Amino acid sequence: MKYNLYSITKPSPNKDAFILHYQKQCKQFGANLFIKDMMNNEIINAQKFSQKEAQNSYTKTFLPFLSGGKNIALHPKGKLFDTIELSKIFTNENKINFFIGGAFGFNEDFIQKCLPISLSPLTFSHKIVKIILCEQIYRVLSIINHHPYHK
Repeated sequence: MKYNLYSITKPSPNKDAFILHYQKQCKQFGANLFIKDMMNNEIINAQKFSQKEAQNSYTKTFLPFLSGGKNIALHPKGKLFDTIELSKIFTNENKINFFIGGAFGFNEDFIQKCLPISLSPLTFSHKIVKIILCEQIYRVLSIINHHPYHK
């Protein structure tokens, strides 16, 4: 099983200890958790120009990663799931791609290609969202594999 988290954010030179912890924990269930931070000059320039241009640059950056597996976009208007409901999405999926947009969110065309979900009505930084999402992936895998972590 492969879980990819793609995020419009500047790459960090140091891996977060929490993310490393959950990547390691997921391996016990045969799952690889891959994090890819993405920022390029096109995105930087588009964000200075307009919301629409920024959203289009995010879509262009993410499009090559939409192939294969289930695609999930984190979106403020996405459906709120509890962890048990989220685990049902993971069942029978060998690959799930998660997309965390930039400051201006996603355009409607990109959202139509994904299952939009929301982790909370609150707004979080990319760093916090990645940690929450990694923990939830591990928790879901624990549920699916009848591991006591979820209890």
